[in-house]
Amino acid sequence: MKDLFSIKNKVAVITGASGVLGGSLAKSFIEAGAKVVALGRNQETLDARVKELTDLGGDALAVEANVMDIESLQAAAEKIKEKYGRIDILLNIAGGNIPSATLSPEQSFFDMDMKGWAEVTDLNINGTVYPSYVFGKVMAEQGSGNIINISSMAAYSAITRVVGYSAAKSAITNFTQWLASDLALKFGDKIRVNAVAPGFFIGDQNRAILLNPDGSLTERSKKVMAKTPMQRFGEVEELNGIVQFLCSDAASFITGALIPVDGGFSAFSGV
Repeated sequence: MKDLFSIKNKVAVITGASGVLGGSLAKSFIEAGAKVVALGRNQETLDARVKELTDLGGDALAVEANVMDIESLQAAAEKIKEKYGRIDILLNIAGGNIPSATLSPEQSFFDMDMKGWAEVTDLNINGTVYPSYVFGKVMAEQGSGNIINISSMAAYSAITRVVGYSAAKSAITNFTQWLASDLALKFGDKIRVNAVAPGFFIGDQNRAILLNPDGSLTERSKKVMAKTPMQRFGEVEELNGIVQFLCSDAASFITGALIPVDGGFSAFSGV
């Protein structure tokens, strides 16, 4: 049973590895015995992350690349194959909302900064599609692999103020289903694609709208709590287990799935 859930010696590429979620997953994967490739745009930040991972006794590599640039990703894939010979797992963690794409409570859709719309949709859609296109091809050629995408509660139902982010994450859910089907049909059952939909976790991107300066809940957070049966925010480490499971043989018949990790938010009507 222990081996069924194992990802030991698997080569895992993690985009956005220098961030909070990517860093948590990278540490979790190292502790599980995987080989981690930390991928991002800033070599210095990546080197610091890899030092943290190697200090834990793990095998990690920092590769500078831009998830919005296919040629950059292709060069990264060659470096990874040169060192490890294969790519077993891709965690598409890079993404998130941006301030210019966030409406204030007083604004409507018609106040939307369309440059912000373009930036947030490009980052969250193509920032997942492009790495899947490059690293997924390696998996197709070797006949096995796992891709994990990050969706959102915004893909289940409308969440005010974040129209671009919501549209992009809805697209990720659909893309996950489409790619899972296409790869299984054309390259076999050893290549799987799934997505995780986090509930509400407090991070640098949303801290100001979820918590007041004194740490108390904002009005928006009170609405979140009213629809969250567990009555709390998630901890970033609570995403590690489901991601590792989806990348293991224990999930060998799971593809095209969207798994909520949300304290019951998506299940509860609020009544």
